[in-house]
Amino acid sequence: MGRLQKKRPAGKKKKKAQRQKKAGADQSQIAIAAKSSAQPAVVKKEEKKKKVVAKKVPAPAKTAAGAQDKNIFKKSIQFLREVKVELKKVTWPSRKQAIGSTVVVIVLVMLISLFLGVVDIGLSSLIRVVLQ
Repeated sequence: MGRLQKKRPAGKKKKKAQRQKKAGADQSQIAIAAKSSAQPAVVKKEEKKKKVVAKKVPAPAKTAAGAQDKNIFKKSIQFLREVKVELKKVTWPSRKQAIGSTVVVIVLVMLISLFLGVVDIGLSSLIRVVLQ
């Protein structure tokens, strides 16, 4: 029972597509300009030096039990954050819709149970007749 989204007029869609194409063209021109300049080569050398320095620093030793407890704690907090985000996306039914759906479910359960009860009584009486 989600809400229906309104369709955009064709003019807005075209304008948005044109803006995206223009932004893509601007990005490609920036990339071409960056490739032609000599500055990125210097940056790459500096980045390589930084990476080497970062690799030489040893990581602190952790005990298996302590690391696992912290890892589980972090994962559970991350899970709860994701649940909160997903619950914000839910479109909850109104009170009237919830009551209407509940009534429909209760009526269908009663009808199906009545049908199955009648079928059960009929089959059990048929089996009694056959066995006697």
